[in-house]
Amino acid sequence: MKRAGKPLVSLSGMVLNNTPDQPQQLSTKRKPKWLKAKLPGGPGYDRLKDILGEHKLFTVCEEAGCPNMGECWARGVATIMILGDTCTRSCGFCNVKTGKPPVLDKDEPRRVAESLALMGLKHVVVTSVNRDELPDGGAGIWAEMIIRSKESCPTMSIEVLIPDFMGDWGALQMVIDAKPHIINHNIETVKRMYPAVRPSAKYDRSIELLRRVKEQGGVAKTGIMVGIGERDSEVLDLMDELVEKTSKHNGPNPGDPCDVLTIGQYLQPTRNHLPIERWVEPETFQMYHDEGIKRGLKVVESGPMVRSSYHADHQADILSTIEAERKARQGL
Repeated sequence: MKRAGKPLVSLSGMVLNNTPDQPQQLSTKRKPKWLKAKLPGGPGYDRLKDILGEHKLFTVCEEAGCPNMGECWARGVATIMILGDTCTRSCGFCNVKTGKPPVLDKDEPRRVAESLALMGLKHVVVTSVNRDELPDGGAGIWAEMIIRSKESCPTMSIEVLIPDFMGDWGALQMVIDAKPHIINHNIETVKRMYPAVRPSAKYDRSIELLRRVKEQGGVAKTGIMVGIGERDSEVLDLMDELVEKTSKHNGPNPGDPCDVLTIGQYLQPTRNHLPIERWVEPETFQMYHDEGIKRGLKVVESGPMVRSSYHADHQADILSTIEAERKARQGL
């Protein structure tokens, strides 16, 4: 048998290898002209940064290197990250560091609630790393944080971007029972790409999580990236499956599917993460938006710079208007 020759390009060091002394084989793609973000700065940005630093809070904006951080922080909008800054999973797209997390900080819910009261926000998004080593995946901290924050900021709406808790539906129930205004859980990519993009997650499990939120009358939101290897037809198939499967319930609004879908361009955080397969053009993002609305999703935020928390406050306003109109039609 003839032995195969040495590969022309090695991909072994491409995924989740942020060690500086490791060789880099591939360069990142040059960004197209429509991908431009504002540099961080301004009074709003500085004020938010000071409050977060004083209370020793992490933000996913910083940890994941979000391109919209300058714009959002200047508007006084940030996504707070709880349960530490170290994730127990190694997803091929994510820039949050992975490893063994620190000891659980049980005082974190109090500090989050106090900092939110100082910020005076109308809407906040809170997310977390995965804490698969904890018996409840961190759900107890999640629930306490929600309850304390609602008490400290009664006029503020709370959106939570949660992990899948490894399919522990009792843990999910703790979050649902705390009654955040919006429960977000990102599918991230099409089913075919899961082994490379989310090796520790399950596509069907994420869909089921969203269905359970809808079954209990909650507002469900999810998001995906494009440009990471999927095809447009697979994105449309994902929309079909999302609407079909999350509407299979007899909750307070029977048959009501997932409410919000966000779609944005995947940006390779470092040369050691999954490479960008394509730059999705603005016209294609508009097509995604139109097709999502046509399929029955209430809000579709679709664009090159869109991230899960981008314009989350505006999305919450749209959903409030839709719900008010629904109640008016029903005479409630």
